[in-house]
Amino acid sequence: MVAAAEEERFSRRKHGKRPVPFSAWELPEQAAAWCLKQAGLRPEDLDAVAYSYDPGLVRPGGPGLDERWEDLRTTYARRAPAFLATALPGLDAAQVRYVPHHVAHAASAGLAAPYRDSAVLVCDGRGEAVSHLAGHYRDGELTILATQELPHSLGLMYEEVTEHLGFLRSSDEYKVMAMASYGEPRHLGELRELIRSDGEGGFRVEPIDWGGYAKALSKGEPWTEEHADLAASVQRRLEEVLLDLARWLHGRTGDRCLTMAGGVALNCVANTRLLAEGPFEHLWVQPAAGDAGTALGGALHLARVFGEPAAPMPGADLGRGWTEEELAAWLRVARVPYERPADLPAAVAAELAANGIVAWFQGRSEYGPRALGRRSLLAHPGYAANTERLNDVKGREQFRPVAPMVLAERAREIFERGPLPSPYMLFVHDVRPEWRDRIPAVVHVDGTARIQTVDRADDPLLARTLEEFELRTGLPVVVNTSLNTAGRPMVDDPRDALECFGSSPVDLLVLGPFLIRRGETFAS
Repeated sequence: MVAAAEEERFSRRKHGKRPVPFSAWELPEQAAAWCLKQAGLRPEDLDAVAYSYDPGLVRPGGPGLDERWEDLRTTYARRAPAFLATALPGLDAAQVRYVPHHVAHAASAGLAAPYRDSAVLVCDGRGEAVSHLAGHYRDGELTILATQELPHSLGLMYEEVTEHLGFLRSSDEYKVMAMASYGEPRHLGELRELIRSDGEGGFRVEPIDWGGYAKALSKGEPWTEEHADLAASVQRRLEEVLLDLARWLHGRTGDRCLTMAGGVALNCVANTRLLAEGPFEHLWVQPAAGDAGTALGGALHLARVFGEPAAPMPGADLGRGWTEEELAAWLRVARVPYERPADLPAAVAAELAANGIVAWFQGRSEYGPRALGRRSLLAHPGYAANTERLNDVKGREQFRPVAPMVLAERAREIFERGPLPSPYMLFVHDVRPEWRDRIPAVVHVDGTARIQTVDRADDPLLARTLEEFELRTGLPVVVNTSLNTAGRPMVDDPRDALECFGSSPVDLLVLGPFLIRRGETFAS
């Protein structure tokens, strides 16, 4: 794997396009061009290009399809090779290969995982005609054991309740997961009748009148206890059905390892319960588990078809990066005063210990929706008010948690339940009781935290910053949340970082080896 980046990082539009059917014609043109440049290739050098949706599998008029837009979506998919050849001059349209959507998801997990063989579970809103795939990989070959035909879909069900609660469907589902911690699953009994596994590796989702549980919210309208209870009920039922699917799959494969992808696999609360209560010893979730990850999966699948064995994913830092000279040039163009401290980790730790907020921009950007110490906002975890403070900085809802970053070898002292190490922030862990009052900013209302563990061999600079912070505060944890503001993609290039710093109440910007301080650059 040489490069991977989502179009949103270039276009500055969240997810690269609106999550609606008629945006299917929009392709990741800038991301594709950058990936080729990073690899030193031209479009005419390519043996194959993967398109992770096969229009030949769509059944016209089939259940679960949006009849208003399905013909248009399918037409765009059929014409995608020509669109891509136009976007990448020199590309032969005949080199574009359709990869079934859920096969691409499966490959992004099973072929990228650190295991040679594994069971694989894919669950999302929908593909061409199904919403779920269960199978296993043996020596790089996928065997599909079960799929779930539309209209039954756990992902679409979760999208529906997301929209009912006033959020953007197919985008804001993580907000429902966060809200669920504030409620009680009062409606679980009824939802067990409406959302149920079928005992054969699939499930059924009946039409649900969400208004019977809580009134629909408009965007920004305050939520109440009844909305939190609905979120909690849906979240709990999702977890239960996923456990049923995992147990069925384990019974068919006997595998020790489960790999997962699809948008539902970004539900870190469900992932932790799957590992804690499910039959698999190991669970690996591909860090770009949503639809952006199907680009990786499609490429891995075609590489395997062409006879090239897949190597495990080396990490999530597969996006753009800049040299020190390039960063310095950006700062000179911006005409902002900056410094290059002899000991960067110590300087950053001092600012954090003084309760400053730090924008951290280092190395190649992350592939996937989580900030993993490449494009992050860092803060002191010892002040409970910092949760609200960071949510204000980012302009997002106050019920949203922020996450802790901790050295891998220290994590077990502070956190329990959930796998360790946890480098991709795709699981939740319980904060040990003796630590909850010491790091309140990163403890969610239910006593959990979505942690990122830092391996000093992979990221020595960040590891030293954590050590220097502990020397000053006695706390081996730092707050980590994504470097962006609400509704905007994560910061990716130096201009994005400078613009975000200039428009947000952040005290210090770390740009590679350089520091830009608020008091020296802007009025406080």
